[in-house]
Amino acid sequence: MQYSFLILVFLVLVWLVTDIEPETKFNSTDSKQMITTVKDLEALMARAHKTDAVAIDTEFVWERTYYPRLGLIQVALSDEECFLIDPIALEDLSALGKLLADPDVVKIFHDAPQDLAILRAATKHDPQNIFDSRLAAGFAALGSTLSLAALIERLLEIKLTKSETRTNWLKRPLDSKQTEYALDDVRYLRAVRVLILARILPETKKWLDEEMLLLNDPQNYLGIGDTERYTKIKGAGSLDERSLAILQELTTWREGEARKKDKPRGHVIKDPVMIAIARNHLSSHAAILDCGEISPKTVKQYGDTIIKLMSNGKDRSTADLPPTLHNKKLKPSEKSELSNLQEYITLKSDVNGIDPALIGNKNELTKFIRNIPAPSRQKQGWRKVFLAEMGN
Repeated sequence: MQYSFLILVFLVLVWLVTDIEPETKFNSTDSKQMITTVKDLEALMARAHKTDAVAIDTEFVWERTYYPRLGLIQVALSDEECFLIDPIALEDLSALGKLLADPDVVKIFHDAPQDLAILRAATKHDPQNIFDSRLAAGFAALGSTLSLAALIERLLEIKLTKSETRTNWLKRPLDSKQTEYALDDVRYLRAVRVLILARILPETKKWLDEEMLLLNDPQNYLGIGDTERYTKIKGAGSLDERSLAILQELTTWREGEARKKDKPRGHVIKDPVMIAIARNHLSSHAAILDCGEISPKTVKQYGDTIIKLMSNGKDRSTADLPPTLHNKKLKPSEKSELSNLQEYITLKSDVNGIDPALIGNKNELTKFIRNIPAPSRQKQGWRKVFLAEMGN
């Protein structure tokens, strides 16, 4: 009888041990929390290639450098199979690059452009077949500017803890809070995609597909070129054409200098200083120093170059001057036309279940009604079809 009891206890213990499911969440003491070898990365990517969709996110630090420092890559094959990839330990991310470039696997991001640019630089592969949940939400009557946390709470009624937004992702080891924060950024993305697609009207789905295809082309997320960056400088809209030419010379040079030294643009020369130089045509070290927000050391280092760039912009021929950036005041007829266009967009967007902001902002729509002969989103693709019907 005692022997039978011992056998029973043994069987119960075996059942308890074998019935325990493995913990799917990582913790800071788990040696498998981070993929740090090429062998493990290749094994994970082999599994990922066999799935229909993979959720991906990145964490990076970008305060003191021109190029963002990639600190972490998160990948989810499902809500339970979430993994961290350590780009600091891994010099070779080509296996991840091959997944990104695989046209047969959907890669799900939230607010994809920045992640795509960073991963493209890190893996040397062009990502293909992208699903951006932030953008897609705009085609599902959810708004096209929702944060991931807001979107997950709206669709899944799950509230994410966003306590690690200012963490240093380059520091090792990561603690459990950092790990869970990072994993949650990909854990629910596959479910979010399914729920978004279920809300999109069939006739609107082709617009979404067309918009997502644009993300296959790096030119649609890498940002503007060096020679056009002056258009993004605060205060540029107040400058005349000749001052804009000077600003263009300065910003183009600064971009190259910041890239070469891998420093933030403002560490080379700040925006307000460039605006002051361009507006006032400053041509001496003393005048540049007097405009503020620039140190004597910087003036000594770059002063001669800045003066030469100012002179180059000032001496450009009239034909080579860039157009002013400030919008001319709308005529009464243009105001009426813009108001009618915005009303049409709002009504039609409501019928189609999309965010009106996807069609264009006020500045874009103003250029559209003025029929300015320049490339624009409103003159091509699904937006052109959407707006063409207004005249019917």
